[in-house]
Amino acid sequence: MVPLRRIGLSLCCLLLISFASACAEDSYKVVRTYPHDPNGFVQGLLFSHGQLYESDGLYGQSSLRRDDLTTGRVLQQYNLPSQYFAEGLAAWGNELIQLTWKAHIGFVYDRTTFRLLRTFHYDYEGWGLTQDGKSLIESDGSAYLRFLNPNTFAVERKLQVTDHGRPVTQLNELEYINGKVYANVWMTDKIAIISPQNGHVLEWINLAGLLPDVERRGPNAVLNGIAYNPATHQLFVTGKLWPKIFQIVVVPGKK
Repeated sequence: MVPLRRIGLSLCCLLLISFASACAEDSYKVVRTYPHDPNGFVQGLLFSHGQLYESDGLYGQSSLRRDDLTTGRVLQQYNLPSQYFAEGLAAWGNELIQLTWKAHIGFVYDRTTFRLLRTFHYDYEGWGLTQDGKSLIESDGSAYLRFLNPNTFAVERKLQVTDHGRPVTQLNELEYINGKVYANVWMTDKIAIISPQNGHVLEWINLAGLLPDVERRGPNAVLNGIAYNPATHQLFVTGKLWPKIFQIVVVPGKK
């Protein structure tokens, strides 16, 4: 998302996140740092079949990419037409599914060739996207997650995300990890860990200080990118216009 377009909403979001939560707030330890294209406006990040894929946004600059984690080099790229602002990304079988922000159109690609296979329509904004092996899980910037049929893209259920009864809005990039939904909260350095059964925030990860302010290219360069490699059990995070991807381990906090 581009923060300057929703100042009122982002301030509301920050107020919601700043309340005294009874949930544990975890910290982090950096295991390793990798280079990343500093021009990549990351909207989705994921591992599939051992490969790192990325969806980058902005009008006229949106793309689907396959990256070399070690070098940061873009190995494969498909550029979207300029009228589309790319958003969340998920893998389903041998396909990659990519949302767009306001166009209400999603794209389905062959995972290997990036050939566009088909499109689909939805009636809400596209933000983040992940999957749990049964459903696609989508965020739209509100406090709700939608669970979609991966074949028809029909909404099968809608879940409100709350922290002790208070809605948590601005849910953005998503990743499903070991039975829980991890969600970047736009314009913050926090990731919410969410129960997909009841929508309750189980704990927070506070990534403040991960990328120093001096390395951030303006107000748009916010945390937004979570990728988990199930083969190695490694967790990676990055942000929009960030020059680095960080492999981290979560350090449990106290309630």
